[in-house]
Amino acid sequence: MQEKKQGFFSRLWERIRRESQWFRPGLGYKRWLILVLIGTTLLGLGLALIILDVYRNAPETWWLPALAYLSLRFLDRPIRVLIFGGIGIIFVLIGIWGSNRSLLRPFLPPGKPLIEALDSYRRRDRGPRVVVLGGGHGLASLLRGLKDYTHNLTAIVTVSDDGGSSGEIRKNIGILPPGDIRNCLAAMSNNEDLLSQVFQYRFASGTGLEGHSLGNLLITALTEITGSFEEAVAESGRVLAVYGQVLPSTLTDVRLKADLLDAEGKIYHVAGETQIRESTGSVQRVWLEPSNTPAFPPAISAILSADLIVIGPGSLYTSLLPNLLVRDLAEAVRASQAMKFFVCNVATERGETDHFNCLDHVRTVEKHAGQDMFDLVICNNHFEGDLGEDVEWVRMDMDLLEHASVYCADLIDPTFPWRHDSKRLAKTITQLFYEKTGPLGE
Repeated sequence: MQEKKQGFFSRLWERIRRESQWFRPGLGYKRWLILVLIGTTLLGLGLALIILDVYRNAPETWWLPALAYLSLRFLDRPIRVLIFGGIGIIFVLIGIWGSNRSLLRPFLPPGKPLIEALDSYRRRDRGPRVVVLGGGHGLASLLRGLKDYTHNLTAIVTVSDDGGSSGEIRKNIGILPPGDIRNCLAAMSNNEDLLSQVFQYRFASGTGLEGHSLGNLLITALTEITGSFEEAVAESGRVLAVYGQVLPSTLTDVRLKADLLDAEGKIYHVAGETQIRESTGSVQRVWLEPSNTPAFPPAISAILSADLIVIGPGSLYTSLLPNLLVRDLAEAVRASQAMKFFVCNVATERGETDHFNCLDHVRTVEKHAGQDMFDLVICNNHFEGDLGEDVEWVRMDMDLLEHASVYCADLIDPTFPWRHDSKRLAKTITQLFYEKTGPLGE
């Protein structure tokens, strides 16, 4: 019997402790609870005045003694206030708790308590304003991790892609390539389990459909419906329940061009992202045509108001640099008061960065976009796993320490060691940011 009593009180205390988490600072819940209590008190005061008036002025009847008994008149007034006030507060709290659970249960992830869901939402809603520049799978991987830390997330994506489904849509329909934007929207989606998988679905067969992804077609259709590519991207984000935004670096139809060095030491010229990737020569320089393309104004605004700007990871010449080659964007990054991190790739990329180390990546960016752009360079220092043929680890050499501030950590994905692990990378970036700035709002 004693053990049962101890078990009962232990469970009761645990329940009280768990429910008391609702009163933690930062949840934005107490203010509404106080408002409900004030309203309930005023309502109770009004009813009490009515009952008191009836009690004093009604003729003597049998129910008046019963009313006096129910109002506990045989007790002192302070005790009655405590009893009725305590019962009222308990009923209000139980009612609010029950109604919240009933209303929000359909929207909660299975097995996740309401208090945890609310705490997670509020924490991310107060998160830093982070702007990430890049493209391809590297950018999508980083966004997939960062969305767990902040809702104030902006991805600025290159629109120079000319291959695959995006290239076909760009050539045949004349809109900006949606592929990298689609990947970012799917990575930032709150429903990445199913809806974003449908968004990413690629048709394996079918005349006119083979090779196209459903997301690319949806963005294309929304562009024609809304008459605006940027509005189509915004509407796609609403469909996927994306917190934050994905912005093209420019709305101009740009083409990426490059000078390459062949095995005989001769420079030759290629045009198009696909041609650059497939060429055997080493890339010497890349540029956009037209060269004076204007940046998308909301992208500039996001950069100038950011707390943190992250450049990379991603294909150096065909994903990262095309953003910084938009002159206004590079100038905005330089002018921004935000912390600026450069995330170096963990492995080289065939045809683009063969035999590159971390310093080579940094110098290439600075060669195209200007010197002293970054506050910190983040490098991987874990080199275990099979990278495949003609792919090498990107290592940090000591010369980089004289060139920039550097932080090294284990950042690789054990399953795909040539890629960053999204959670490890996002956690590292967030911790480094808060170490340098302190928690926002303090």
